[in-house]
Amino acid sequence: EVRRLGSPGRREIGHGYLAERALIPVLPSEEEFPYAIRSVTEIMSQNGSTSMAATCSSTLALMDAGVPLKAPVSGIAMGLMVDGDKHYVLSDIADAEDFAGDMDFKVTGTANGITAVQMDMKVHGLPVSVLADAIKQSGPGRKHILDHMVATIAAPREKLSPYAPRIEKIKINPEKIGAVIGKGGETINKITGETGAMIDIKDDGLITVASNDTASIEKALEWIRGLTEEPEVGKLYTGKVVTIKDFGAFVNIMPGTDGMLHISQISEQRVENVTDVLKEGQMVTVKLAGIDEKGRLSLTMKGIEQQ
Repeated sequence: EVRRLGSPGRREIGHGYLAERALIPVLPSEEEFPYAIRSVTEIMSQNGSTSMAATCSSTLALMDAGVPLKAPVSGIAMGLMVDGDKHYVLSDIADAEDFAGDMDFKVTGTANGITAVQMDMKVHGLPVSVLADAIKQSGPGRKHILDHMVATIAAPREKLSPYAPRIEKIKINPEKIGAVIGKGGETINKITGETGAMIDIKDDGLITVASNDTASIEKALEWIRGLTEEPEVGKLYTGKVVTIKDFGAFVNIMPGTDGMLHISQISEQRVENVTDVLKEGQMVTVKLAGIDEKGRLSLTMKGIEQQ
């Protein structure tokens, strides 16, 4: 709220906390939306509930920014006037009603239910029936406000704001984490240095890649996939001949992974010497024919057109 400059006061902190509690039930999970979210509501003037204004405006702002909320949230402040044994519940109270009234009861929720409540009372206790009336009466009010909000923006934007950083996640085999990090961090430093992307790796193999540039993210992800991809039987790979033996050749089909290409699998025709067909450093297309119980890869070039 507009006032003398300084740190947030008790009022701002309390209102912000209520708006936060109102929205937490509809926020996406970290897996769905791996972003830190900060919503700021600036109240220039008011004659009503600023915390409910913060709740409604935060909902609209997050939806407009592309945050995939499960449902929009509206809020309303309910009041109470006590006259002897009679109780009068008020909807959407203004400042005068808040000041002279006996209750300030905030209710927030979606079209399907309530997400948060907060009550301040000036009387010593209230009958449960009065609280029930206030909750019941808040429903049509919240719906009325929600209808106006949905008329402005019916659902979260499909795409994030162009000013938001892009974040992508990839899950790898935890045993492959070392391949991504490299000796002394050499590999991951090279990836971040050449792509400009920021990379975070968790112990369970979840890797988060962030950048303002989509191309940087794609380049980093492609690099990581190349380092961590699991060999797939029947898949074609283009690799480099790294070693030649009398009985065949070893071909590197992905970073850190070599397969054995037996001399009998080099060609449909009989091959007398491996060096008659292959040379070290030569690029060839091979198919992964199998993986034995020790994890050794068997390759073949039979029936595969070479470029």
